[in-house]
Amino acid sequence: MFGRCVAVVLVAGTLGLIGCGFEGGAGSADPTDGAVSASTAVSPSASPSTPRSSASTGPSPVPVTGADQVLVTMEVTGGFADVRQEVTLRGDGTVHTDDKGERAVRRASAAQFTGLRTLLGDPALDDVSDFTRNMEAADLFQYTLRFDGRTVMTDRSVEEPALDRLLDALSELLPGR
Repeated sequence: MFGRCVAVVLVAGTLGLIGCGFEGGAGSADPTDGAVSASTAVSPSASPSTPRSSASTGPSPVPVTGADQVLVTMEVTGGFADVRQEVTLRGDGTVHTDDKGERAVRRASAAQFTGLRTLLGDPALDDVSDFTRNMEAADLFQYTLRFDGRTVMTDRSVEEPALDRLLDALSELLPGR
């Protein structure tokens, strides 16, 4: 039987917490619920060039440093139909999509671009687990997001409001929507 552990890491003046829970810990997952959630960094450090808003003032759009900057990439795979779609938002507002090898490029509207940058700037994303998956479910879509130096993988079996808003907005940019 293992206890619960918490490590405090001080990086560039930003305090981050790394935690883990095992059987018997106060925050451990129920082994019968089938959902797995793990995080290598519960609160990753924001870089000095990427300011984060406080939760009380709401999120601010993430800054754009150049036209070729990749702000976010989302890959959707799986399901009964064996879906494989990808969407990438770049700093110039272009949206690059791939649907099983069929590629397209278009421009996001100004409202979409600002809205997605604001969703990416939501401080609540810092608390989203890097991996959540229901190990007992079959044919769920798997979502892999890459943003702000992180990779987040989920099947949406765990409610994460900030992540769900981002996934919904990015899904609107996928081919066939």
